Amino acid sequence: MSRITVVLFAALTCLSASVSANGITGEAGAGLSYQPHDPTGSRYETRPVPYLDLDWGNVSLSTDDGLTWDALNTKGFSAGPFVNYLPGRTSNGELQGLRDVPDMGEVGGFVQYAPADFWRVFASVGQAVGGRGGQGGVLGRVGGEVGYPLGGGVIGSSGLTAHFADARQSQTFFGVSANESQASGIRPYNAGGGLQNVALTQSFEFPLAPQWSLLTSASWIHLTGSAADSSLVKELGETNQGEVQAALAYKFN
Repeated sequence: MSRITVVLFAALTCLSASVSANGITGEAGAGLSYQPHDPTGSRYETRPVPYLDLDWGNVSLSTDDGLTWDALNTKGFSAGPFVNYLPGRTSNGELQGLRDVPDMGEVGGFVQYAPADFWRVFASVGQAVGGRGGQGGVLGRVGGEVGYPLGGGVIGSSGLTAHFADARQSQTFFGVSANESQASGIRPYNAGGGLQNVALTQSFEFPLAPQWSLLTSASWIHLTGSAADSSLVKELGETNQGEVQAALAYKFN
């Protein structure tokens, strides 16, 4: 999903061979994603992506949640810090004239309640770091996920996540300054904070062979509030967006 995550994935893949005795578990693999080029949905593109869902002790690495540490873990409740990756935006094509947004990191904290392996509810708050010229801000997530068997070894899961952002983070992707408007021809817009989007995801895992499985997912993303009202979205993007992914994964015992 990112250069940062790919590096972490490669390191963990190499590490697993030497520290398997220490209890690394989970799945890792690679696949493809057809997804929006940027949060406005200005266009779609196919990208290679890693799939990560690894645990060792109280440390986890996943494609969605990033690198997390359960500093507190008791009776299904866990909480701690996390580091994640935020993809940027190349302002070419119809976005010509807007500023590029560099890839950034996100550092923050999370809380989760997961009394069983097949369901969880969670919340997180993080600060984007590594932006330039006022780009980046505060982000938040609140959501839940439930998994269920479908027979024949197939596992399904459904998730719903609400994404929040402050005005600075919203302006990074959805705002258009006066200078950008003059260069791009897109109407100026000052984005505000609040609920940015709601995402519904349906996933399936199909067993292929011992230790190997095919993972698929489809997401519907609905922009809300200031994001949906952006001139970028109204002129170039989409309020309702989709994303589909497929990956081949290996299970570590």
